[in-house]
Amino acid sequence: MIWRFRTGGQWREMPAEFGAWPTVHNRFRQWRDAGVFQALLEGLIAEAARRDEVDLSLVSIDSTTVRAHQDAAGMHLRPDVLTALEKAAAEE
Repeated sequence: MIWRFRTGGQWREMPAEFGAWPTVHNRFRQWRDAGVFQALLEGLIAEAARRDEVDLSLVSIDSTTVRAHQDAAGMHLRPDVLTALEKAAAEE
């Protein structure tokens, strides 16, 4: 699994020394569905927080993966609210 995500290669291209690619892929799916990777990530974050090593300046959100409600694009603001927001943004 590490090979797959380090190289970006396809599962079928995985070297035979790591085992049959369908077996490794199936194990990955089982672990993913069981929440193993989520638990590992949460455990690492908790351990870093315990050591006071969490640096939120390194946090990034990729907006291409954030879903918005279908009505989110049609937000309506009163003209005075829009003006205030534009003014606040300009002051930044």
